[in-house]
Amino acid sequence: MSMKKLISYLAPVDIVSIMFMLFLIGLNLIFFGRVSVWLEIIIIDLVVIAVIFLLAYLAETKKTKWLIGLHRFYSYPFILFVFKEIYLMVQPIHPVDYDWLFISIDHWLFGVNPTQWAAHFAYPILTEIFQIAYFSYYILFLVLGIELFSRYTIDEFDHGAFLVVYGFYLSYIGYFLLPAVGPRFTLHNFYALNQELPGLFFTTPIRNFINAGESISSTLPNVIQFVQRDVFPSGHTQLTLIVVYLGHQYRLKSRWIITVLATLLIISTVYLRYHYVIDLIGGVILFLFTVWSGRKIQTWWEGNFKRSK
Repeated sequence: MSMKKLISYLAPVDIVSIMFMLFLIGLNLIFFGRVSVWLEIIIIDLVVIAVIFLLAYLAETKKTKWLIGLHRFYSYPFILFVFKEIYLMVQPIHPVDYDWLFISIDHWLFGVNPTQWAAHFAYPILTEIFQIAYFSYYILFLVLGIELFSRYTIDEFDHGAFLVVYGFYLSYIGYFLLPAVGPRFTLHNFYALNQELPGLFFTTPIRNFINAGESISSTLPNVIQFVQRDVFPSGHTQLTLIVVYLGHQYRLKSRWIITVLATLLIISTVYLRYHYVIDLIGGVILFLFTVWSGRKIQTWWEGNFKRSK
């Protein structure tokens, strides 16, 4: 089997995932002296690449419903896996935090620190609504994917999935370039967050769940040393806008619910002290770049490889 024939089995999301795996492998080879688990990461990423090829081959040759579904939906847990992988890489490779820069830009733009200003409007019911909206970020992609998969052709699903996954990888590159921890650690007392910004019923457990996903807890000493550097650009803003864009482009039944949740979600990133406002601006710019460049990449891919299937 020729390499071009093998590549032709891949969906667009497969190729961008493989390219990002190769990018991470290259970083680990360059900075092996800094990343303590560089060899383990390389081995795991090579295995992952092989699994992606295998899934694509089986889905396109066997064409059973469950294999096609597995091939199309593996990317959702996969981007979470990659998120945790770069946690082991960002700080060793670029051990400088740029929160001072983002704080300065926000203060220059608004004359105040927006998260501190927003604290004057904090109420438990508002915090509860925003914390739930912030958590909905992890559900919006499934809502989008399931409706696309059930209502549209596999090609249209592939277009949407590619744009989402490609957007994630672009935001991850931003974490390598400008690492930062966010205002809940720099402008506020992280350990007093539950007292300063209390909710009602779900805020604290949701907050703890999100913290666990970032490898931290309120009982961990020197938490700033362990938290993931994932502030700029705001992936929550960038990816949420991509979901809204796709929801309206494909006229999904859920598009208005998605839009309302997305609006609350983006506001919550500042209100809940996860992001500086400049992070959101960066997320909007990256959203526009993702859509523009993503369409060009998909057009190129389909013109060069899709016809050979």
